[in-house]
Amino acid sequence: MKSLRPFSLAAAVLLFATGASAQLSLTPPPPNPFPKPIEPEKPKPKPAPAPKAAAPADKDKAKKPAADKAGAAKPGTPADGDAAADDPNVDLVYGAYQRGFYKTAFDLAMKRAQELGDPKAMTMLGELYANALGTKRDYNKAVEWYRRAADLGDREAMFALAMARMAGRGGGPANREEAAKWLASSAKLGEPKAAYNLALLYLDGQTFPQDVRRAAELLRVAADAGNPEAQYALATFYKEGTGVEKNVEQSVRLLQAASVAGNVAAEVEYAIALFNGTGTPKNEPAAVALLRKAAQANNPIAQNRLAHVLLSGQGAPRNPVEAIKWHLVAKTSGKGDLMLDEAQAQLSPEDRAKAQDAARKWLGAK
Repeated sequence: MKSLRPFSLAAAVLLFATGASAQLSLTPPPPNPFPKPIEPEKPKPKPAPAPKAAAPADKDKAKKPAADKAGAAKPGTPADGDAAADDPNVDLVYGAYQRGFYKTAFDLAMKRAQELGDPKAMTMLGELYANALGTKRDYNKAVEWYRRAADLGDREAMFALAMARMAGRGGGPANREEAAKWLASSAKLGEPKAAYNLALLYLDGQTFPQDVRRAAELLRVAADAGNPEAQYALATFYKEGTGVEKNVEQSVRLLQAASVAGNVAAEVEYAIALFNGTGTPKNEPAAVALLRKAAQANNPIAQNRLAHVLLSGQGAPRNPVEAIKWHLVAKTSGKGDLMLDEAQAQLSPEDRAKAQDAARKWLGAK
């Protein structure tokens, strides 16, 4: 019986067995033991509502968010986002930002920052300057506003400032020590992205002495807050017994959570766990569905595993043409496979041509 085996952050290995024959070990990709740092979230404004054709007053409303003199949302109006729900004093600023009225958001934020010393408005100014929204990009000014908001205790500003100092944007060259200080302050206030990135510093052992237990604690904070990258990394810790007691079932639960949140690497590992019934009830059709989803997201490991599944017909109807299509697609990302090369050579000329054409079409439509 064919068996899919999970891979780790350090290496991705899959062994396949056919009947009683020996297993084939695939060469893992170059090691990558540490997760990727999480940068501050890119702006995702809601699309601006189309102006109504009824009256000029309605058009003005489309250009500029409605405001009352108190600067708070009108009763019964849903909040525009978490920041507005947490602090009604900034809902006009955040509402304009969410609707794509960046110049309005900039002007309102500047007024609130200068006149009221509002740290949320200062953080917004940092975002607008850093992303060239409503004003010219100016990392120095972005860092200046982030720093002012961070000094007033805004955890999001602390995180943004940490990432800016890590990258050397604004205020001189990169400074890992200063970045670490702000990450620690932000994480202490419950910012999950800060906890995740601080965990990476404890893993790489450059800024702090390497401490996998402390890294695991920070990853747990971020994972409990729903951060999918942290959930995936912590799942690997539980699988390997790194910084925590080894627990395959807990690892799979975290993989499932990260997978639901859209982490593609977690989707692949969770699919493999489902396929093998490792730490979770065996469910081959669900595993194949996840592999297909990750393959369509251009994950070469998922494409390779899906090719093997479709070639064997285990968990999905056997489809050699589609199997070789995914094999050819994975090869373009460097995920070669001698076993699948042999299967491709055994196809009829017609089926081989169909698979090659399907792979070209998929790659062209990507």
